[in-house]
Amino acid sequence: MAKELKDLTKRSENYSQWYNDLVVKADLAEQSAVRGCMVIKPYGYAIWEKMQQELDRMFKETGHQNAYFPLLIPKSFLSREADHVEGFAKECAVVTHYRLKNAEDGSGVVVDPAARLEEELIIRPTSETIIWNTYRNWIHSYRDLPILINQWANVMRWEMRTRMFLRTAEFLWQEGHTAHATEQEAWEEARRMLDIYAEFAEKYMAVPVIKGVKSANERFAGAIETLCIEAMMQDGKALQAGTSHFLGQNFAKAFDVTYVNKNNQPEYVWATSWGVSTRLMGALIMTHSDDNGLVLPPHLAPIQVVIVPIYKNDDQKSVIADAVAPIVKELRAMGVSVKFDDADNKRPGFKFADYELKGVPVRLAIGARDIENGTVEVMRRDTLEKHETSLEGIAQYCKDLLEDIQNNIFKKALDHRASLTRTVDTYEEFKEEIEKGGFILAHWDGTTETEEKIKEETKATIRCIPFDGDKTPGVCMVTGKPSAQRVIFARNY
Repeated sequence: MAKELKDLTKRSENYSQWYNDLVVKADLAEQSAVRGCMVIKPYGYAIWEKMQQELDRMFKETGHQNAYFPLLIPKSFLSREADHVEGFAKECAVVTHYRLKNAEDGSGVVVDPAARLEEELIIRPTSETIIWNTYRNWIHSYRDLPILINQWANVMRWEMRTRMFLRTAEFLWQEGHTAHATEQEAWEEARRMLDIYAEFAEKYMAVPVIKGVKSANERFAGAIETLCIEAMMQDGKALQAGTSHFLGQNFAKAFDVTYVNKNNQPEYVWATSWGVSTRLMGALIMTHSDDNGLVLPPHLAPIQVVIVPIYKNDDQKSVIADAVAPIVKELRAMGVSVKFDDADNKRPGFKFADYELKGVPVRLAIGARDIENGTVEVMRRDTLEKHETSLEGIAQYCKDLLEDIQNNIFKKALDHRASLTRTVDTYEEFKEEIEKGGFILAHWDGTTETEEKIKEETKATIRCIPFDGDKTPGVCMVTGKPSAQRVIFARNY
């Protein structure tokens, strides 16, 4: 292995440190000069861009449009929806002044005390308030509905304990905000978007997810119901990979957003919001990667196939380049992103290790003798298997191999989740099993008190009440009271 991998902590030794090492060494991100904020490096951002492109396409195919709203929100807006402000108050960054000036002693710049804002501005932790204040100007009649808007943006939540991609003070995300004439339409929208998130997670990220509804304790601040997709990481911890919220008429009432219905009567509109963030990068890393580096699903890999020439002189390099050129052209015509790395400043061994670290799904190594024999060495990143195959038809071979890798890493993640999913009936058994990690299916009496007791005593939370879970009634493992169905518990990120 190249030097970069010598210091990559093994997952079995320290999973948390392995993750942190990998984010940095694979050139995904690094810590910034601003506490709790990260710099997303070009390779990391290229993966995020692929995520954006696919999600954006899926949103637009379902009738949504992109818009942009201000970064700064008047403080008074957050006071209008009581649950919402209570949920975010402790995480808000506040702008109080609008000007700096040079210090009189020449020590640098200071805040100008004469430039205090009449009303403080909040750096958006989420945009419901500013958007619903805007929708009041857009919505008058039933003819104006539905409004299906998405925003790609950054948000700020003042986190004290941060980890790159998983939890940072500033992060990138998309937030959808929709307005509807009826309760049913809003519910259908919330569920539709959850299904889109689940499809994206499984089809593109190769991450199996469980769809369900959050308990009241875990619900988004200001929502009537929060729907979610939950994923299982290699270390047995759960990760919330996306949420979709049915907001009812809470924000419409808070910002007086009404429409005149077909009977010429005023009504409050119904709302949803939904979002996924750069936290998905963390899910991608922790679901698939290994002790050698990233393992990227081909559908999201910035480079799907890399071709590394092996040569001793310029003549051999030229011969290989001529042979590779039509292969590159054919792969690109198939929609495959391919890189021919003929740079002279790095040895082939270094390149092999680097692309392995960065999770490139397929690597082709080709030398002058391979050209003569009509063969090429192929390595697949998911299994690290190497084999020789014919140069003829190699483009189609690579395209088929990419799909096989995509399916294989999804199956591997699915099998891993199955191995970490257990059913328990007693609280004592639950306490033992939760120490092993994974998803625990257990009965719960539906009360906040019981949920909080479990969290306090075991550090496990209800990840979701699954839509497709076991609906057989039972009794709560803690209180013995009736339970409608089993819910999913886990420790989580």
